[in-house]
Amino acid sequence: MDRVFARFLEKFGNPVDRQDVPVSSIEPYRGKLPDQLLGYWAEHGWCGYGNGIFWLVNPQEYEGVVASWLEGTIFEKRDIYHIIARSAFGDLYFWGETTGCALNITSIFSRCVINDPPTMPLDMDKAFQNFLISRKVSSNDFEDLFEPARKKLGTLRHDEMYGFVPALMLGGSETVDNLEKVKAVEHLMILSQLAELEPYNF
Repeated sequence: MDRVFARFLEKFGNPVDRQDVPVSSIEPYRGKLPDQLLGYWAEHGWCGYGNGIFWLVNPQEYEGVVASWLEGTIFEKRDIYHIIARSAFGDLYFWGETTGCALNITSIFSRCVINDPPTMPLDMDKAFQNFLISRKVSSNDFEDLFEPARKKLGTLRHDEMYGFVPALMLGGSETVDNLEKVKAVEHLMILSQLAELEPYNF
């Protein structure tokens, strides 16, 4: 295990609900995603960290989510994107094949953070390691609701997330009583249809 992943584990803790990644799932992403990430898949699998607050995921399962969120936006022509990670509440981390970690979407609000694209050819492995080491447990939480949700609803599986029902964009309340354990892909597809994707105004 390399130092970057060891530091990541120090912050987030041991994995939950690990799925082994077959070679047949790695090779289609060779040259599209960082070799460093593919190596982590091979060694550590797809799984959750921080008791399931942050997940490294199978991008193939999220292809429909990518299409649904980016269709008709400027991102559709800017790069080819893959979701490589997500939070327990549906924060989505996109990896562009040429721009790297240039796009994050907060699905519950239909808001995005656009990082400046690189000005020179990107060192994909270094960029991914920077992405991973900069993750924080707290920034993947929402209003400190993760532990109350886990206590009430149980630990997430790899295909689940905590979703507000009704959704916040439909007037749902930001309380643990309004959270349910939902299928991640299906819920993210629904959220993508509720409002136009807009950038945060910081």
